[in-house]
Amino acid sequence: MKFKQIVATVVISTVTAAASIFVYSKYFQPRQAGNFQNGSDAIPVNYARFMPGADKGANVTPPTDFTTAAKTAVPGVVHIKTKINPRQVTNGNNLQRRRSILQDLFGDEFFGDEFNGGGDGRRYYVPGQMASGSGVLISDDGYIVTNNHVIADADEITVSLSNENKTYKATLVGTDPSTDLAVIKITAKGLPYLLYGNSDNVEIGQWVLAVGYPLNLDATVTAGIVSAKSRSIGINKSGGKINSAIESFIQTDAAVNQGNSGGALVNTAGELVGVNSAIASPTGSYAGYSYAIPVNLIKKVVNDILKYGNVQRAYLGVRYASPSAVAAMSDEQLKEIGISRDVNGVQITDVMANSSAAVAGLRSGDVITRINGVNIPGPSQMSEQVARYKPGDKISITYLRGSKEITAENVVLRNLKGNTDLVKITILDRLGADFTDLDKEEAAQMGIRGGVKVGDIGTGIIKKQTTMLPGFVILKAGNTTITSTDMLSSILDKQKAIQLIGFYPQRGSNIYYYNINTGGGTENL
Repeated sequence: MKFKQIVATVVISTVTAAASIFVYSKYFQPRQAGNFQNGSDAIPVNYARFMPGADKGANVTPPTDFTTAAKTAVPGVVHIKTKINPRQVTNGNNLQRRRSILQDLFGDEFFGDEFNGGGDGRRYYVPGQMASGSGVLISDDGYIVTNNHVIADADEITVSLSNENKTYKATLVGTDPSTDLAVIKITAKGLPYLLYGNSDNVEIGQWVLAVGYPLNLDATVTAGIVSAKSRSIGINKSGGKINSAIESFIQTDAAVNQGNSGGALVNTAGELVGVNSAIASPTGSYAGYSYAIPVNLIKKVVNDILKYGNVQRAYLGVRYASPSAVAAMSDEQLKEIGISRDVNGVQITDVMANSSAAVAGLRSGDVITRINGVNIPGPSQMSEQVARYKPGDKISITYLRGSKEITAENVVLRNLKGNTDLVKITILDRLGADFTDLDKEEAAQMGIRGGVKVGDIGTGIIKKQTTMLPGFVILKAGNTTITSTDMLSSILDKQKAIQLIGFYPQRGSNIYYYNINTGGGTENL
């Protein structure tokens, strides 16, 4: 009996103790933050990796160390300062006539002495400007790649290195506004320079460093990841030429500000994978996204400038539906022009006569999907791939015609004139604008015989010497009637100082004229 009481007491005590422990652990014992993940009661697991100092709460090296890349890149990135001297420009004052434009421009009365001497147009001075940016040394003897917009219209370019107090005077070697790239040169030897990486191997999510001179500070390094590739943001605008602006940016979240333009984007090995060019920002300062020109495109542009003096650009000769335009159209509108909404490729809307695409057999409605076996999901990828080649090079083009896939092999790329000749810098290039001939229908609507329409105006003589705006129609150069770009080029080659006379169709019958001088200066492209 006594034995049974003892056993009962032990059992009751054990059960009571277990219950007490359970209740305490369940409702009263404080939990350590982070002990449980994602709401699970499972014990968190991790690799048993030894990290010296971790048990003492000491600072530890992050998984990716940027010090080696920074030490490699900083000496090869330079600070560029530019100066634009005060200059005199023609303001294009107009004369308004009651007679028609056709009578004014082609009648003897219009071209009196007032136009031979400058007429009613007045000149005024534009104050000088100073700016700064960045550049990347690509050789030990002083060749530097930067953005075209960093050195645009500059009369003086100076360069300083991160490890020197010395300032170098730089000369302009060449520019390519279509990609926003330029090459300049300083006289020096044994300089540190960056090695080209391979932008095709850059992957979304990988670490990159942006190196430059933002906000006129000394060399600055920021880090981020690649957040997208082949971005087109519409900053390198295209005017009269067929799809001449080339944008296929590497998008990153590395902090980039004004002054970073032309600086380096490097991988963690310190290799150049891009040149920083732009930021997406509502304020003009860094707001989360920056854009760099991929180095594989840079290599081609730089090599052409050094070998030929300008870029030898190949064109497929197609017009295409931009994704933004397709998105804005209704299903009925798309059906009317034969365009599909969801297509993984580039939908052709027009093929230029005597172009590479025409010879290859492409036509409106086809969808380009690959070039040389590289997938082409959109226009920016296609522009970048074609821009890597020059006229005369051969490529393969894979496209869809309906549901049938076709590959055109050994397609010979051509230039804008439809041949494979080397393209030389012309006087129209030096003017720095896009020019297109007015067709007969446009001319008839305006009541004129013909003319040359000015498109986008970039770096060059027109911007530096006049206040001309896009949309101006050139009807005369000096005393010569102009009906084509070839005629305009021929006249300008013969005369250095001349008046460009014409009108803006949207402004009515007002006649404007601009004095330009094409001889000498720093307007070379």
